[in-house]
Amino acid sequence: MNVQELKQHRPDLAFIADWIQPSSHVLDVGCGDGVMLDYLRTDKQCSGYGIEIADDKVLECTKRGINVIQQDMENGLSMFGEHAFDTVLCLSSLQMMKHVEPLLRDIARVGNEAIVSFPNFGYWPHRTALLRGKMPVSKSLPFEWYDTPNVRCATIYDFADLADDVGLQVMECVALHEGKQIHWLPNLRGSLAVFRLKKRT
Repeated sequence: MNVQELKQHRPDLAFIADWIQPSSHVLDVGCGDGVMLDYLRTDKQCSGYGIEIADDKVLECTKRGINVIQQDMENGLSMFGEHAFDTVLCLSSLQMMKHVEPLLRDIARVGNEAIVSFPNFGYWPHRTALLRGKMPVSKSLPFEWYDTPNVRCATIYDFADLADDVGLQVMECVALHEGKQIHWLPNLRGSLAVFRLKKRT
């Protein structure tokens, strides 16, 4: 998979991939169908593993030739030692976790740095839906309240506070919409929040 194919498939992943150095050792927590690891392996000569629980997604990873471990992310990353990876990815998965804080600490433990993305609940259509008395449904939050896999909702500011609480330094923070960076009023106009983090020294 080349960068143009990745941009067509997932423009947010194409943006995030620029933050990852060539030949890095990468762990993708909640790797889905493995498309990100596939791109990083073929285009940036990265190595690493994906973690995924869903049977169909694990099968897709296997078909792509991705090293995937079938495991519930809620069980943590105890199989990996400290700083086992250059970069740990957790892309549009953290909001599905019941226990966000311990997983975030574990991600920071096993990686020299981490990249985390999640739907930004502060995005203006979400706020408008709430003002109308309805839970938001959008491209970044496509499920109804009764069948959503998302159990946590956060804004950019919320996550920045959590990162500080667990001893993480925010190296970069951007808001994206359809893969493009939002510079003006990012917490209002960005549908996806992306953080680059490392342990505070």
